[in-house]
Amino acid sequence: MEFHPEFERAGKEAGLQVWRVENMDLAPVPESLYGQFYTGDAYVVLNSTSNRRGDLQYDLHYWQGSECSQDESGAAAILAVQMDNFLQGAPVQYREVQGHESSTFSGYFKTGLTYMKGGVASGFNHVVTNEVEVQRLLQVKGRRVVRATEVPVSWESFNQGDSFILDLGQEIIQWSGSHSNRFEKLKATMVSKSIRDNERCGRAKLQVVDEGAEPEKMIEVLGEKPDLPESHSDDTQTDVSNRNVAKLYKVSNAGGDMEVTLVSEQNPFSQDALESSECFILDNGTNGRIFVWKGKDANSDERHAVLQSSEKFIQQMHYPPYTQVQVLPEYGETPLFKQFFRNWRDAEDSVGMGTAYVTNKVAKIEKVPFDVSKLHQSDSMSAQYGMVDRGDGEKKIWRIEGSDKVLVEPASFGQFYGGDSYLILYQYQHSGRQGHIVYIWQGAESSQDETGASAILAVKLDDELGGGAVQVRVVQGKEPAHLMSLFGGQPMVVYKGGTSREGGQSKAAETRLFQVRSNPAGDTRAVEVDPSSSCLNSNDAFLLVSSSGSWLWKGRSSSAAEAKGAEHLAEILQVTPALLEEGEEEDAFWEVLGGKEDYCHSSRLNNKMDAHPPRLFACSNKTGNFQMEEVPGELTQDDLTPDDVMILDTWDQVFVWVGNEAHEEEKMEAAASAERYINTDPAGRDPRTPIVTLKQGFEPPTFTGWFLGWNHDYWNEDPLERFMQAL
Repeated sequence: MEFHPEFERAGKEAGLQVWRVENMDLAPVPESLYGQFYTGDAYVVLNSTSNRRGDLQYDLHYWQGSECSQDESGAAAILAVQMDNFLQGAPVQYREVQGHESSTFSGYFKTGLTYMKGGVASGFNHVVTNEVEVQRLLQVKGRRVVRATEVPVSWESFNQGDSFILDLGQEIIQWSGSHSNRFEKLKATMVSKSIRDNERCGRAKLQVVDEGAEPEKMIEVLGEKPDLPESHSDDTQTDVSNRNVAKLYKVSNAGGDMEVTLVSEQNPFSQDALESSECFILDNGTNGRIFVWKGKDANSDERHAVLQSSEKFIQQMHYPPYTQVQVLPEYGETPLFKQFFRNWRDAEDSVGMGTAYVTNKVAKIEKVPFDVSKLHQSDSMSAQYGMVDRGDGEKKIWRIEGSDKVLVEPASFGQFYGGDSYLILYQYQHSGRQGHIVYIWQGAESSQDETGASAILAVKLDDELGGGAVQVRVVQGKEPAHLMSLFGGQPMVVYKGGTSREGGQSKAAETRLFQVRSNPAGDTRAVEVDPSSSCLNSNDAFLLVSSSGSWLWKGRSSSAAEAKGAEHLAEILQVTPALLEEGEEEDAFWEVLGGKEDYCHSSRLNNKMDAHPPRLFACSNKTGNFQMEEVPGELTQDDLTPDDVMILDTWDQVFVWVGNEAHEEEKMEAAASAERYINTDPAGRDPRTPIVTLKQGFEPPTFTGWFLGWNHDYWNEDPLERFMQAL
């Protein structure tokens, strides 16, 4: 088969490449004009990324403008399929529609997307010029994904809520309405600067003005300014409470007609449902996207027809025509797709080669090996391992009693009872800065009143500390890595029930089983679990205590630190256990556990960051609908908007970042938003996942380490003013 000559340049090295479809042909777009699209055209965009193994992986998009002809759009789809073939079926393919682009696509253009009127058919070309014969008006909208759309050059296009860019060639005037928001103004200024620097090679004069201060040139072009409407709201955000609803279909094209068979109507699905000899559609259309999975042994006609199949499917289901489509080759699945499956395992997981597909969120975040001695300096290490420091800072612990808190004696630090709730105040030092963390530990059998009191007392404690403490909600059994390291080499012990109050201890059960697991620093946590063999796990060590004997059981994949933690626990419980390796158990051991049952043998995932890359969302409950908007691309500090509450999901914990200018009710709702987020996650997340609440300006390194180039002085000065000074 003959391939297009442009394919020879495609995906040779890491980076972005953009082509416009011109008369069924591909024409490369100059790099300085990336992010600008004619609404009458179709484009092919290829992003090549080097994954953790050093191999190139590809995201291949074909984009269609709102006024693009069916022929051009069809040609773009065909060229994308041919490029996919040329790259041996390795790319993940995306269908992109103007105004509804995927966050992967928007993430390539952090300064925004610009839509210009016209296209090839009307003689408009992508050229870098110093031409002065330009007169156009762009309307800038959006907070996460910034879109600048060309509108008629007239006051009728204006409103008071948005920013506009009047581009006159040698002069660029950016105008912001009296109701426009500072953050959107900052984003608009980035677009204007990009036009000046990239399109005009820095030779145009840029003026930034507010409504009421229109320069003469603007009045000369547009005429006298009339009264303007407040703003045209066309908020396309949908309620995402049902983002976890999905169905799985098998697609067959055997007789030339597409046949779709329902495989499962409820997620999480089983990975075994995907057969290598078939193609499947994962339908998450209620959330605006569908995924097509191509089995590696599916017949080539079916593999080539997947894009047409997806379009037919969208029509059949009466979904909007702009529904996002992602086409995935077997072994090239993205985290967004995997989240719909129960315990997805990559072929590489067992070999430890690292995930095949790395999203552009983490492509530039280097994986750092854990090293205790460097922990207090490295934000990335803190973030990737969930440890602000080594745990040797000052600490105080209180037990909640009624509506008050009572100090716990240092002698019993590290012992937590399921019938209690506790507050732990910790002072950390990192890179010369210090901060406070308040852990709110809630026992599974703690009364509702005391659980509620623990949250109220934590807020009170935060106020006493000046309002900058990081608050971490911890539910029994889901203790974060750092909390385990606070007890000076002793294990953190979590007893199933009971209380540590004077005279309140309940009698310990006859038979007790403790699961001992370590964190990256080798600190351990021992949690009391049901005394049943089904609770054993090959990755951990266990201590079994009964009237007829005690055993220290070491799972095949458990570490020396876990065995050591179990020995410490035996000292605390004053027992001398017999040592048992997994597979060499004696009958008495199984008898005490009520017989031998099946338990978890599979090894634990090591590559969490690639399997579950960090994701940042702005959340709002303002309209009564729960709305979330994901921030595309690599995470940078300017993605955090001071008038919002944002959620950073790093899988092991969910951070709620509260901006200084957020609405009071949004601040109050912040933790509830995080719970709602976890509960609506398609991956069927553990509702006990730790929730960390923090305020702007008091971010710990476990948070800042996920952002590229964090600067602690960033908010000391208004980001908009700083950007304006640099213009």
